[in-house]
Amino acid sequence: MSFDYRDTPGNTDWFIHDRFGMFIHWGVYAAAGRHEWLKKMEQMTDEQYQRYFDHFDPDLYDPAQWARMAREAGMKYFVITTKHHDGCCMWDTALTDWKVTNTPAGRDLIAPMVEAFRAEGLKVGFYHSLIDWTHPHYTLDGIHPRATDDEYVRANQNRDWDKYVEFLHGCVRELLTNYGRIDYLFFDYSYSSRPAEGLLGPGKGKDDWHADELIALCRELQPGIIINDRTEVPQDVTTPEQVQTPAALRDEDGKLIIWESCQTFSGSWGYYRDQLDWKSPETIIKLLIDGVSKGGNMLFNVGPNGRGQFEPRAVERLQAVGEWMSLNGRSIYGCGPCDLTPPPDARFTRNAAGDRLYLHMFSWPFKHIWLPGLAPRVDYAQLLSDGSELKIVPSDRVSHRLPAGAEDTLVLEIPVQKPPVEVPVIELFLK
Repeated sequence: MSFDYRDTPGNTDWFIHDRFGMFIHWGVYAAAGRHEWLKKMEQMTDEQYQRYFDHFDPDLYDPAQWARMAREAGMKYFVITTKHHDGCCMWDTALTDWKVTNTPAGRDLIAPMVEAFRAEGLKVGFYHSLIDWTHPHYTLDGIHPRATDDEYVRANQNRDWDKYVEFLHGCVRELLTNYGRIDYLFFDYSYSSRPAEGLLGPGKGKDDWHADELIALCRELQPGIIINDRTEVPQDVTTPEQVQTPAALRDEDGKLIIWESCQTFSGSWGYYRDQLDWKSPETIIKLLIDGVSKGGNMLFNVGPNGRGQFEPRAVERLQAVGEWMSLNGRSIYGCGPCDLTPPPDARFTRNAAGDRLYLHMFSWPFKHIWLPGLAPRVDYAQLLSDGSELKIVPSDRVSHRLPAGAEDTLVLEIPVQKPPVEVPVIELFLK
């Protein structure tokens, strides 16, 4: 009894099984320590932004440590920003001098990361920005850092967009040629609905990127690769950002659509030293559960600092999530949605074989859990965290408490105290 997902061009079998990945936003903006969009937010010139390029020196960078923490957190794949909107390439590209090998880092930072994560058994994903605020031929529009500088806009009206497209496709060719098998390519992002403003051009989308040709190139170089939909060409996976879908996503034929929620510890993706609104381990775990219960994955972000380390509050939360996953991971891996309605403040997942249900309790009720319709179907129940039996209350002991027609309600007797895990999971074995 597998999950009925719609067909996709890429190989998504591993993706819908693994469910949980690590996103890594890292670039020269980490040296500023205040958001990966600071060039736009502070309307910086290239000359002002240059100081981060000149001082980016991640001397404590240890990709083996990063990979180990991802694996121990229960993550099964990772996605690294090869180039963000600021345009700085994190590998030794032959196509521009605006690359990490010309910073004090002095080396390709992607190659050792790919090697380290593969060694820990994780699949490899690349994020690549379609946007580039530094390239001399990226035409100006409303999201460019210099959009409000009329003199600059007038002086840059004659950029050659075809040269930028050639650069974009050339970068992707390098990334998909030089690092072995790449499992996932996360493009970011299109905004063609944004209108032109004054001398500024309109937003950019699939026609601007020559997206059909770009995707064909990816599939030629890496058959089976998973590609997201942010070029505005639907492919394998849709990627809502910092939101959860209200229900499983389905196409017009009722088949499940593969989706992945991109989440982060706080409101920033890159390292932000002074940001305090961080999610708790419990919230992170609930986001993961909620996504899987609706047929989705979660790609959870870490923003390493300018010296190449995960900050302590990230490490602490990753460890806490890993502790929960070590006990409850089988309610996540290989699981997906079911057609049952859970009790209030709870989520169901089921395994692909269809012989086990997992009830995730976001709050802990008193003494009993009532599950309509499941009494004839459930053979055994246990707490997943410690494998201890939960008694099924015989129907003749509770029938007087049930309304007419609810005799098939399964009643579980549970401990008064919540089990000592962030989110308790009840494993139901079906007949």
